[in-house]
Amino acid sequence: MSLLKRLFGGGASKPQTEPVEHNGYRIFPEPQSTSGGHRIAARIEKDFGTETKTHHMIRADVISNPDEVESAIVNKARQVIDEQGDQIFT
Repeated sequence: MSLLKRLFGGGASKPQTEPVEHNGYRIFPEPQSTSGGHRIAARIEKDFGTETKTHHMIRADVISNPDEVESAIVNKARQVIDEQGDQIFT
């Protein structure tokens, strides 16, 4: 795939996963492929009245087992939510 297609969203689209709810937040696991496995990444959303705020979480952790990556992402996102709360949106 060319650099321009990757930058501007060309190519195959990622399948949309169902969010995991945690304390009023929605966690969408979005693992990033990298050498050696998948990097922990997720989109975290929360509604504030009529506005939805989004935080993109990316961590350095790489999970080599594809069967464990989604649960590792959800666990890390829950930890971030519990530690930082609504501060993740600032």
